[in-house]
Amino acid sequence: MSGPSTRAHGRTLLTGKVIFGFGQSTLDCVVKRLTENGAVLQLESGLGVPDQFQLSIPRERLVRPCRLVWRSDRQIGVTFEAQVGTEARPPEELPKSAKSALDVGIIRSEMLSLRAALDHVPLGIVLLDPKLNATFINRAFRRMWALPDAVADRRPSFAALMFHGRDTGAYEIKSDRIDAYVAERIEGISRNEQIQLDLRRSKGDVIRMQCTPLPDGGRMLSYMEVTDIVRQADELKVLRDALENVQDGVLLLDAHLHATFMNRKVRQFWELNDQEAAGRPYYGDLITRTRRALEPNLPPKELASFARKRVSEVKAGDHVRELQTPDARRLRAHCTTMEGGGRMITYYDVSDLIRNAEQLERLATTDPLTGLSNRRHFLGALEAEWSRFQRYYRSLSVLMVDIDHFKSINDRYGHAVGDDAIRATAEACVKGKRKSDIVGRIGGEEFAVLLPETSLTRARTVAERIRKRIAARSLGAKHSLFSMTASIGIAEASVSMSGADALLAAADGALYQAKSAGRNCCIAWSPPPPDKLAAE
Repeated sequence: MSGPSTRAHGRTLLTGKVIFGFGQSTLDCVVKRLTENGAVLQLESGLGVPDQFQLSIPRERLVRPCRLVWRSDRQIGVTFEAQVGTEARPPEELPKSAKSALDVGIIRSEMLSLRAALDHVPLGIVLLDPKLNATFINRAFRRMWALPDAVADRRPSFAALMFHGRDTGAYEIKSDRIDAYVAERIEGISRNEQIQLDLRRSKGDVIRMQCTPLPDGGRMLSYMEVTDIVRQADELKVLRDALENVQDGVLLLDAHLHATFMNRKVRQFWELNDQEAAGRPYYGDLITRTRRALEPNLPPKELASFARKRVSEVKAGDHVRELQTPDARRLRAHCTTMEGGGRMITYYDVSDLIRNAEQLERLATTDPLTGLSNRRHFLGALEAEWSRFQRYYRSLSVLMVDIDHFKSINDRYGHAVGDDAIRATAEACVKGKRKSDIVGRIGGEEFAVLLPETSLTRARTVAERIRKRIAARSLGAKHSLFSMTASIGIAEASVSMSGADALLAAADGALYQAKSAGRNCCIAWSPPPPDKLAAE
């Protein structure tokens, strides 16, 4: 009678038993990669297995004759063969001694299968008996804690495992607390309670340990790496703590505009207690509270529609909105669309920024000594007027004013008196100009006057008025009075000029002509005569 046919199964982790010595000797094994021609067997040790033996697989209900092909420390490779007069037989047809050995080993085989499965899971697993000695330590735990097989196979106590972690520097615990930490852990496991702990290790990772009591009074300890999970939780807590304590208001809304987070600054502004904030209030209800921020200079007739307008803006997505509080502070609200359709609105108090910006604008455009426009601001105004001149062909003139012998004033009377001379000249320019004119200090003792819609003739009149005012001033120095003068160059814009800088250069050229003419005078620039044609 032929034995039952076998086919490739491709299954692993089947329990089995190696039988040899006429059924007197058996070894528990795990059958891996079972095919119709052979299998790979995992044993406690591959040594001592004869070249020929029988393999019993209880789940298959068959016993197969095998020939050893290769062996390693813990595995052997075998082929199935049909010996003469020998077939794969059911267990009931085995010799009585072999059948008895098979029956006795079934429970052990199932236990071996379970342990083999636990040995291949990625979690670290430790089984403890009621005395807290390890009856099983899987491969993942050994790798996780660098536990040598020689130590793991000696059934170490849980305390010994803790001391191993201490001695290898595995715990992220200060040296003066390490022994107390080990004692706390041992005490916790001894209580036979379900425990979950996140163990932070010195190399930066985090292992989550769970202790589960077993019916026999033992424990099952599982260890799972949760570094990414814990780090994300830590980062989230740090982020929330940071947002809670920043000086600006932060409001997080879900896709339906219900508040999922508002920091202390926002709660204080809207006068919300923690319970109200935890109730996820609707954004539209928040901005209609008694204390609210509105658009600056909002007309009273638009007050009722402002909340509806703000909700529409937030629904629309990213934007920036200027707001004003009841106590006249200015807020800048930045709305940002978040992943998932939510919104983050940040509120910045920009009252100081606005005041500082106005002050910086004054500093950036004003000469600190005289209060006049500085060079940058004056040149900007000149460029703007030049553009209007080009567009509308309206007259435009410029004066260049320079204090005569200013270096001598500084050398003779000192820099403080020199500053007085500069301020007196600036005052004379301001009083001598018209309302629409712009005066700027563009150098040390050099000033410029921009005269929009002014012809050269009218510019001469303004220049002469300024010159006379300067000459009429008297300054005190060293218990005496002295007077000063200034030279002025005048230029009118013309279509032949290349730009505003050419107009300024023309006025500067006229100024140097005034210096050469003896100073304390006004000279107007005139274009050079055209080149004479060559004689025919």
